[in-house]
Amino acid sequence: MPALPLAKRLPTLDGIVAAHAELRARRPLVQCLTNVVSANFMANVLLAAGASPAMVDNPEEAAGFAKVAGAVLVNLGTPTSAQVESMRLAVQAANAAGRPWVLDPIGAGGLPWRGAVAAELLRQNPSVVRGNASEIIGLAGLGEGAPGFDSSDDPAQAVPAAVELLRQCQAVSASGPVDHVLGWVGDSADSAVPRLLRIGGGSALLPRVTASGCALGALVAAYLAVSEDAFTALSAAHVHFAVASELAEEGSRGPGTFAALFLDALDAVDAELIRQRAQLMPEQAGA
Repeated sequence: MPALPLAKRLPTLDGIVAAHAELRARRPLVQCLTNVVSANFMANVLLAAGASPAMVDNPEEAAGFAKVAGAVLVNLGTPTSAQVESMRLAVQAANAAGRPWVLDPIGAGGLPWRGAVAAELLRQNPSVVRGNASEIIGLAGLGEGAPGFDSSDDPAQAVPAAVELLRQCQAVSASGPVDHVLGWVGDSADSAVPRLLRIGGGSALLPRVTASGCALGALVAAYLAVSEDAFTALSAAHVHFAVASELAEEGSRGPGTFAALFLDALDAVDAELIRQRAQLMPEQAGA
């Protein structure tokens, strides 16, 4: 995989604040191969957070763009044969160019064809896998999987599956009321162990806005482009999302106003708000 440096320790608040500062300073270019439902909202989320989106997902251009993007998102929300070919080409180019990329395996455990595509892409060693609990379980081949978008599974149930997926990537997250983020930590690849960081906060309105999870995957890619390691990048994206959603909920009247205020809040999040509101709860994950 296009490996970022190994995380020497669990992500810290200081590290997350530093990653946020880098995101704002560098405005990374993120290539998004995503679904038709999420593209507009995802692009607006990236712009509001401080990154630059590019929805380049055709076979003729996907590989060339992946070579110059800061990071690549591969989202399996509504895959077509042509888009899957673009994903293959973009992933191959990203790996060859040393660009980090994110796999968001929407519905991977519930639909056979996309499940096979997800398994194929996983073998190409993404930097990060991000999904809800049922998608993480389904991708790892545990249980029956789930339909995908609106999982009610507890992310804690996905921890064993996430540890399994770490055999093929650097960090994994399962989203939910408390996000569970796992990654490798150590001084070398031989001594690294999987560790778990739980991230609290957020808003119950997030699942009521179309493409909020998809947009989180894109923000993960943006942080991958500027962070020192994948574990910190993934954690920083989850914290940024959680803090922004809390701010948005405070002024919203429901899902519609929340969606608009969420974009404003992504822009408003700064170092002070991260330090005030981030809820980091580290735990040991089993090997």
